[in-house]
Amino acid sequence: MSQLHVVCPHCHTTNRIQSADLDKSPDCGSCHQALFNGHPENLNATDFERHITRGDLPVLVDFWAPWCGPCRMMAPAFEQAASVLEPKVQVVKVNTDEAQGLGARLNIRSIPTLALFAGGKEIARQAGAMGANDIVRWTQAQLARVPAAA
Repeated sequence: MSQLHVVCPHCHTTNRIQSADLDKSPDCGSCHQALFNGHPENLNATDFERHITRGDLPVLVDFWAPWCGPCRMMAPAFEQAASVLEPKVQVVKVNTDEAQGLGARLNIRSIPTLALFAGGKEIARQAGAMGANDIVRWTQAQLARVPAAA
């Protein structure tokens, strides 16, 4: 049984969880909220960095903006995908209007853009709106290519 670091989507505290306990609805040791709730959490630039660098789970990020029609259209599909992918993948959203520096640093040129991070590094990126099944398939296919992220 291995121990994983999981960053809480609510208070952003790093928790140690046994890998066998991921499916048992673990709570944060600090704020006592569920670490996984099947819904993507919105992160600012600082919290994004914490999730990418301190957590052991892959992180799927939807870079979006509130004025973007395709982003709004994809939001329910991304929500559905989160309920399938968690707890093996943390699913989050970053508003590029609020985190412009992060979007520029990561070279996000169009939205919506999905980016998958594992081991602190971006391992895949896909621009454009997708349906829930396509998001899940794409994420799983990318993770299958990276043995350490499985």
